[in-house]
Amino acid sequence: MTETTAGLETGLQERTARAVPAEHNERLDGWWLRHAPGCAWWVASVLPHGGGSAAELQERVAAAEAYCAGRGVPVLVQMTPGAFPVRLDALLEAKGYERQASVSLQTATTAEVLARASRGGLRVRLQEQPTREWFDVLYEVVGGDAQAQWKLLERIEERAAYASVLLGDETVAVGRAVAEAGWAGVFSMATLPAARGKGAAGAVIGALADWAAVNDADRMYLQVEHGNPGAARIYGRVGFSELRPFYFRVKA
Repeated sequence: MTETTAGLETGLQERTARAVPAEHNERLDGWWLRHAPGCAWWVASVLPHGGGSAAELQERVAAAEAYCAGRGVPVLVQMTPGAFPVRLDALLEAKGYERQASVSLQTATTAEVLARASRGGLRVRLQEQPTREWFDVLYEVVGGDAQAQWKLLERIEERAAYASVLLGDETVAVGRAVAEAGWAGVFSMATLPAARGKGAAGAVIGALADWAAVNDADRMYLQVEHGNPGAARIYGRVGFSELRPFYFRVKA
């Protein structure tokens, strides 16, 4: 299925699922059922990309519930307008699924990011694999299960780049990009508290845009929670704008 027929939103969310791969994946007629113990909560969300009739949706929801029940986790469904069947939201609400989290799916042209991202004289290192120094900054900022997060990075199959900003010999800000079919997704952005407000995040994005340009990715995308205005301002300054807001429905 081409991106045109699948929808841009569907294509970007499925690229994200490959760039942030869950440990366990099953496909069910377009739906992605995922399990990611130890990773960020949203990595295990169900992608409901398929089915249109009421009967089809009932069957898929039942399968997702059985999949999650077998793993002892809540059912979390990612709801991106343009990607999920139109009847699904009302069906989940009727079944007691609560609406939670508000996230912005954003895009930019790589050329615009390159034009607007300032390096500010900061030293940036770009590598094909994550180093321990890169990972330590990410872990210090986001916390969680270090082993699970490292294994997630090892599962990435697409081309990837890992950017680090250094002050002296210390890594103070990081981010990564994954390229696929003309798009580069930006993930794992993290800046140590002492280095914030000094342009480090913009320097990371600029380096990732450099890499995207030489890897035939002329467009970029990312996701940022609406409750994180600081990050949203940074992304807006380098040319990202909202393509679509999305949310989740969850039932324990």
